Amino acid sequence: MLNIVQMTVNGKEVELAVDPRESLLDTLRNRLGLTSVKKGCEVGECGACTVLVDGEAIDSCIYLTMWAQGRRIMTVEGLKGPNGELSPIQKAFIEEAAVQCGFCTPGLIMSAVEIVGTGKRYNREELRKLISGHLCRCTGYENILNAMERIVEETYKVVGK
Repeated sequence: MLNIVQMTVNGKEVELAVDPRESLLDTLRNRLGLTSVKKGCEVGECGACTVLVDGEAIDSCIYLTMWAQGRRIMTVEGLKGPNGELSPIQKAFIEEAAVQCGFCTPGLIMSAVEIVGTGKRYNREELRKLISGHLCRCTGYENILNAMERIVEETYKVVGK
């Protein structure tokens, strides 16, 4: 039996008939073509599938699509500006060389969006703990942390908290 799920994905209303066992990861990648959402471990340990659900970073591989009923989902594709320009977080990742193979990058960027959205100022060790659910085999995390520190500091200055 299929369930009808209505949700907002990257600002667009979506209605789908889904199997109750279908993960949000599979829905986003296979049915909606949002390939920034990566299939890594499928058990919620690598962070490659991280998306925002109502502003909270979740592992979409262990989140059922039917749980997304009435919720707002955001992927990296939803960060683009009106003219296709990159978000400040994406730019910081590029400028700080925090992108290598790119497999883990979308998940890390979505976690960064959640972190920046808190408006709090975090130090490097706090940021390291906040991204501890992400596995990256290429960068050693230092450039990722540089990008996150930079965007957190820039946001903090603008918000003035």
